[in-house]
Amino acid sequence: MIQDSLFKGLKVVEFASVLAGPAVGMFFAELGAEVIKIENKSTGGDMTRGWKLPAENPDTPVSAYFCSVNWGKTHLLLDLKNPEDHRKAMKLALEADIVISNFRPSSARKLGLDADSLREKHPRLIYAQLNAFADPEDETPAFDVVLQAEAGFLYMTGEAGCPPVKMPVALIDLLAAHQLKEAILIALLQRERLGTGALVCVSLLESALASLANQATNWLMAGHVPQRMGLQHPNIAPYGDSYSCADGKQILLAVGTERQFQQLCTCLNRSDLLENPDFQTNQVRLLNRAKLNSALQAVFSKNDLHSWLNLLKTHQVPAAQIRDMPAVFELPAAQNMILEELLPDGTLSRRLRTVAFTLQHGAKNPV
Repeated sequence: MIQDSLFKGLKVVEFASVLAGPAVGMFFAELGAEVIKIENKSTGGDMTRGWKLPAENPDTPVSAYFCSVNWGKTHLLLDLKNPEDHRKAMKLALEADIVISNFRPSSARKLGLDADSLREKHPRLIYAQLNAFADPEDETPAFDVVLQAEAGFLYMTGEAGCPPVKMPVALIDLLAAHQLKEAILIALLQRERLGTGALVCVSLLESALASLANQATNWLMAGHVPQRMGLQHPNIAPYGDSYSCADGKQILLAVGTERQFQQLCTCLNRSDLLENPDFQTNQVRLLNRAKLNSALQAVFSKNDLHSWLNLLKTHQVPAAQIRDMPAVFELPAAQNMILEELLPDGTLSRRLRTVAFTLQHGAKNPV
């Protein structure tokens, strides 16, 4: 694929650990860049090397978690307080096109690996800095779940009347990684046009806030405080609602338009629901959601999951099986996104690509 060599010749030095920064490094590795990950030798490297599940082999050098965002990189374990190791790191940084850092600002300055020090010597350098909070000098430690709490995600996530639930991936880290990728790509474009590098900064908190989308505007414009609703959507019904089928499996609906609701009622042979004033518009369906779900559950319990999915697909009604991870990897799309790499001990590691786009140059069918 074209994108596999898109950044061939680009050199990225990664002074970052855990998830957000390394995800950005892997993004560039997948696109053909040379990515050198510098890890803290004195602490055994990136802390996620040791984040192993009970089922993992304790003798392998890294965890599955570590593998998820560290494909295609050269790994150097250096002690930056050691003069020789520091010289190696400095040399690599001054040869790089991009430096990715989640250093604490005071630590970076002490080591001379901060943006100002490096860019003074290397004006074309793009220095990409990840911070936890909006104030770059705020060095309060923060992991993803802290930001999920601070940005309101925990308060909204879970079932009504139950405690908050953490999202099952470190989504704030991944959102920040996407923001940093975008900023770096803009900086690369600017460098092509102007010949100068840049400092780009992204905070986990602002990345999380930027992703609140309709939940934020529901508050800002309507004074609505989002509450825990489980799978349900605050603005649409039936959307995110799930039902048990005759075989005990769960089906999920995502009905986003009036036409789709009409199609749903038609294929379920429940045209009477369309005539019921409690269900005739989305707004009244939201008010009468429990009543609607009770009627739909009575229908879905009469047949198995795959029969319903086939019927709904025929009628263009968005619906899905709620898949566990083995079922996810029954999907050809998931299989096609697997990247493999041999670990230093010969173990085969596997993870999914972070790049989910394709790029084609020129006309699809040139004459």
